[in-house]
Amino acid sequence: MSFLVATAILVLAALAIVGFGPSLVQRVRRLIPRRETRELIPTYDPGRERRAEARARELLGSVVSADEYAMYVELGFLAVDGSEGHGYGYLLYPHRPIVAFDDETGALLNEYCVGFPDTSEPSAQQRLPDADDVLAKWMSLRAGERELISVANMHVPGRQVDPGQVARDLHRLREWRARRVGAAA
Repeated sequence: MSFLVATAILVLAALAIVGFGPSLVQRVRRLIPRRETRELIPTYDPGRERRAEARARELLGSVVSADEYAMYVELGFLAVDGSEGHGYGYLLYPHRPIVAFDDETGALLNEYCVGFPDTSEPSAQQRLPDADDVLAKWMSLRAGERELISVANMHVPGRQVDPGQVARDLHRLREWRARRVGAAA
C-alpha cells in the first residue's frame, strides 16, 4: 500500500509541475529584479540612410576632383587610371568589386574584392553608405595601388560583376568624357 501511495504522490507532483510550473515560473521572474542584458535596438529611422548618403556624398565631393565627383553623381561609379600609366584603369562601384580594365580595348582584366565595413556603430548596419565605400576604394588606390591589389581577393572578370554591365558602363564613361571635353572646348 505504501508503494501505491508513493507512486500516487509522484504522479500528482509531476502533474502539478506540468500544470502549474510555467505560471509559477512567470510569477517568480516578475518578483526578482533583473538587469537588462540586451542592448536596446534603436527604432528604425527611414531617413537615416538618406542622411548618411548625403553626408558621404558631401565628403566625396570635398576629396575628389570636380570632374570625378560629377562622374559619380551622373554615372554612379568612379573611373580611376592605373598609377603606372600602362593603359589600364579601374571602375569603382559601391559595394562591389573593383573592376580592372584595359583602356584601349575595354577588355576586363580582373575583379578585386575589398571590403570596408562600418564599425562606427556596432548596433547599426555594418555597411558604409555608397559614396563612402567608393571613396574608401578611391583613397586606397591612390595611396597604394599595389598594396591594395596585393591584399585584395582577385577573381576573373564576371564572377561578381556582370561583364555586359561593365561594357555598358565603359561605353557610358567614354560618352561622358567626350561630352565633358566638348563642353570645355
